[in-house]
Amino acid sequence: MRLDCSDIAGGIILADGDLTPQSDWFEPDYWLRRDAGEPIGEGRGRAVGAGEKGQWVLRHYHRGGLPGRFLDDGYLWRGAEATRPVRELRLLAALCERGAPVARPVAARVLRAGLVYRGDILTERVMEARTLGERAVRLDPETWARVGETIRRFHAAGGWHADLNAHNILIAPAGVFVIDLDRGRLVAPGARGQRSNLDRLHRSLLKLGRLPGVEAGWQALLDAYRRSS
Repeated sequence: MRLDCSDIAGGIILADGDLTPQSDWFEPDYWLRRDAGEPIGEGRGRAVGAGEKGQWVLRHYHRGGLPGRFLDDGYLWRGAEATRPVRELRLLAALCERGAPVARPVAARVLRAGLVYRGDILTERVMEARTLGERAVRLDPETWARVGETIRRFHAAGGWHADLNAHNILIAPAGVFVIDLDRGRLVAPGARGQRSNLDRLHRSLLKLGRLPGVEAGWQALLDAYRRSS
């Protein structure tokens, strides 16, 4: 897909070339004013609304851990192409072109103030979705296998996720999707780092506790991943 870059006051917007982006898109209040339905999103710095092509999810970039206590949403400016929103949008576009199971990118905004920038990203919403973490207890073996096949497709397209946990996999009527690719990158399919994605996902499932069926489900996921190799 084609991405076009536009200059705005204080920054840039990178967007799907078929759209005419507006800076208002990146303001949660904009979606509230439109009465778009379910305007409050799924976590800190998120909102959802009806965009030009279906429902969109807005995510504001926040720092986590100890740095987040002091810098919150500010990041060091090293050029537009090095910013997290731009890198994530370009990664999503590349993975979409390769048929990877990711949310389709819409647009990203970067606002700069001296040596610091803040950013936001818009992606298409996966409708009627729940995270793997939310559904783990009730999943049947077939769905666990679909998750394994999805991760394998993501890896076969060259995807590497910086934090593939149980809340970054969505299960929906339309399929299974990998989301939140901040700090992710393209790698050679089969790269050693991709195995770390599975290890991270397993650890996040273990943190849910000894839930009935989760270990058996994890084995079904692994078996499906390996069969798809």
